[in-house]
Amino acid sequence: MTVRQAKALLVDDRRENLIALEAILQGLPVEAVSVTSGEAALKQLLVDDFAVILLDASMPTMDGFETATHIKQRERTRHIPIIFLTALNYDARLAFRGYQIGAVDYLTKPFDPWVLRSKVVVFIDLWTKSTELAAQAAERKILHDAVTEALTKLDASPPDPTAAAAVLREAQERARNYVAPQ
Repeated sequence: MTVRQAKALLVDDRRENLIALEAILQGLPVEAVSVTSGEAALKQLLVDDFAVILLDASMPTMDGFETATHIKQRERTRHIPIIFLTALNYDARLAFRGYQIGAVDYLTKPFDPWVLRSKVVVFIDLWTKSTELAAQAAERKILHDAVTEALTKLDASPPDPTAAAAVLREAQERARNYVAPQ
């Protein structure tokens, strides 16, 4: 079983903020994918799977709240944890709006980079464990189906132990080389 590396989607309209976020996440077992708009984030979510999204609340055209709303409406992405980041002074109404949309946290800048790293690590760990469980379930299904097929070959008249053994060997190899889907 091979599990892919976790990815974090960083969304901010200011390139310097993205560079700072990438630096904060450096050294963590995560691939940072940076985009500069809500629209670009939604497009990226169509092709990649992410452990966590760090989302600027205040962006032109499509702000973070609207972006998060679209993310949470999609079946494929609704489970991805979103941490809002904002340069605006703390506003309880905006924070509540973020939580209401489905964010797991709402941090105002400047924030402690070590706190953000710790939060991201938790979501990386959860994503990794979830991906490993899904891969194990898929491996078990491959093996279960092979055992069922092998038993059918053994129950045939006449029994075919050579074919049953081949089915089991092939399934074992497929399970060993299984890569968790994206």
